[in-house]
Amino acid sequence: MGRTIMDADLIGPPQIAAVAVLLQRGVEELYSQRNTRRLVAAGGREEGRAYYPVVAVTHLAWIASIFFLIPATAAIFWPAATLFLLLQVVRYWIIASLGRYWTHRIITLDGAPIVRRGPYRVIAHPNYAVTYAETFLLPLAFGATALAVIMAAVWISVIRYKIVLEDRALASRRDGGSNIADRSVPG
Repeated sequence: MGRTIMDADLIGPPQIAAVAVLLQRGVEELYSQRNTRRLVAAGGREEGRAYYPVVAVTHLAWIASIFFLIPATAAIFWPAATLFLLLQVVRYWIIASLGRYWTHRIITLDGAPIVRRGPYRVIAHPNYAVTYAETFLLPLAFGATALAVIMAAVWISVIRYKIVLEDRALASRRDGGSNIADRSVPG
């Protein structure tokens, strides 16, 4: 007789973490869409629209890889899990610093101020730094070192190009001395 598959064999801490992140990012997407609509209604322009699906699919692939590739019985490596959780505080500090200008997309709006408060005082692209770290730390929190390295490498290449698009979209206003620009970041 075959062994009965128990729920604990299918759903464990990695799957719960993946669902929690998916829900978190879903709520963030609603906020992003609201801000995007408001910015576009005010005359904002989206840059890099064709590239956005690459970012979205990469993000979903990372979450799915945690859900499907890490065994439900994987042990939790608490230092990595704790760092991941602390990064959520930084993530929302970034979102709060950008306020109504925060979107997953690259939206430029003439007349919007350059954000220089919060983490933007220290680093040009703090959300991307958080994204790199999160992508590495969450799989690592469940001992999936290879997955952590692979997904972090994929994210680095995806985000590096998004930074190029964002910097290109904002360059004329940053360099033009007009001191106006908005900062849009992915979730």
